[in-house]
Amino acid sequence: MSKLSSPFASLEHLRNRFVDGLDAMLVQHDGLGVFILVLANAAQDPVLWRPLRDNLLARYRRHATQIKTALRHGAKLDAPEDDLMVFLKLMALELAPDEFEQLQVSPSRQLGPWEVQFNPLRALRPARMSQARAEGSMRPFDATGFHFNKPFLAKEVLWQGELAGKTARLLYNKFPFAPLHGLLAPEPEQQLPQFLTPEMHAWAWNIARQSGALIPGFGLAYNSFGAYASVNHLHFQTFVRARPLPVQSLKASQYPLPVQHYDDPRLAWFRIDELHQLGTPYNLIYATSGLNLIARARQGEVPLQEWSPGFAWSELAGAFSVGSHADYNLLTQSAIEQALAELRVN
Repeated sequence: MSKLSSPFASLEHLRNRFVDGLDAMLVQHDGLGVFILVLANAAQDPVLWRPLRDNLLARYRRHATQIKTALRHGAKLDAPEDDLMVFLKLMALELAPDEFEQLQVSPSRQLGPWEVQFNPLRALRPARMSQARAEGSMRPFDATGFHFNKPFLAKEVLWQGELAGKTARLLYNKFPFAPLHGLLAPEPEQQLPQFLTPEMHAWAWNIARQSGALIPGFGLAYNSFGAYASVNHLHFQTFVRARPLPVQSLKASQYPLPVQHYDDPRLAWFRIDELHQLGTPYNLIYATSGLNLIARARQGEVPLQEWSPGFAWSELAGAFSVGSHADYNLLTQSAIEQALAELRVN
């Protein structure tokens, strides 16, 4: 992997790309969607927040003034309903300029081995469509549905080029829940559904190994179809963490549901292929140390707890985001372990 072609050449390089791209979006695009994306990404990381905070506050004031004026005069609001609803919720908070920092994600609270963070902006997002039950191991790609080739997403592309021998596109996550959280789509123009193949599994394994050697704490995550993959267009999620995820540090015997660790990509693929044949969903965490695989109950099979928006790779790996400050303060270790245990499959 060439350092010149990779967005993952170093932590400094990746952070600079994140900040520069977010700043450029604010300057070049005036829509509510861009403002929300930049705000949510900056709120994840103090290093991103500091250079973007003042521009974000100025943009927030301008959008708020425009929306209030339009509503008072009965004018049409030119914004997608989802973005408008998120911004109206933000306005309802009535934050003073010196309270703007409250939108930043809270430090993680430890509950035994588990992590819980309060993410105010993620709590404002529209309900997750991925909560609906999804049958089978895959669904054909739908060019009429949401996917990463949509023209309006072009402004959200952080990087695109060749990565480990394949064309790839790295996009910002509009409502991130991990530091430097990106969406990495290999060969996006091929219109591949969210279904892992041996070739793409090996590619992800190599990216995690090579990029992790350059960026400590770098990882790739994967939600299979039926495991809270909200977009049916092949993609992985990139993140950088200061410490290992709980699933990476706990022994398998300590985990509330079965976790399998693999040092060999071929052995890992045999298990992934078996799960495909069984129709069993799974979540994956790729890192320099290998792969953690978690087979789990299908989304929609197990009722969600009131504090949970759903269990995708981060939750299965032991890191939880909640949208309520009360949940952040009152959630218990036993409640988390019970919720994870309920996702066990035979």
